[in-house]
Amino acid sequence: MKSSDAINELANALCNAQSQMGGAVKDSANPFFKSSYADLTSVIKAIKQPFADNGLSYTQFPVSNENGVGVSTRLMHVSGQWLEMEYTLPTVKKDPQASGSAITYARRYALQSIAGIPTADDDAESAMLRGDDKKIISDDQIIAIKKLLDETGADSEKFCKWLKVRSVDQILDIHYDRAVAALEAKK
Repeated sequence: MKSSDAINELANALCNAQSQMGGAVKDSANPFFKSSYADLTSVIKAIKQPFADNGLSYTQFPVSNENGVGVSTRLMHVSGQWLEMEYTLPTVKKDPQASGSAITYARRYALQSIAGIPTADDDAESAMLRGDDKKIISDDQIIAIKKLLDETGADSEKFCKWLKVRSVDQILDIHYDRAVAALEAKK
């Protein structure tokens, strides 16, 4: 790890940002391992506003060496103070797709690490939500979901189990876009 000569202001800002951040939600599926994970977008969503509110930003650049590919991540503060780390992963295949995948993977883990945020299950994240975030979908949204379920021939019970609800009319409003996207992808 590398840093500017002083990091006191950056450390204070990061402390404040971390007190505002939740975890990165595991909202992407890995069908091969039958598991879920927090993708890069989820990590960025978790840090974006707390970073902006506290004068923090980051950059990430692809790097490579004889062992593989990865990223160099720099965390910066408006004071000019910074921290930087490099994270590389071995690549078995030497092609653009393998390198791209490794770089995306490295970006996600490096950013999550330098920001100090955990991943959170959808259940845990939903349990912590307050106010409007616990609002269920509207009647029109229920109709739209049921229509998509019919059009795709999806198993309604399995779909609800995936969203961790008993029925379509219990889907939280914050999960509506993800639900629609999953059904649209099934078309």
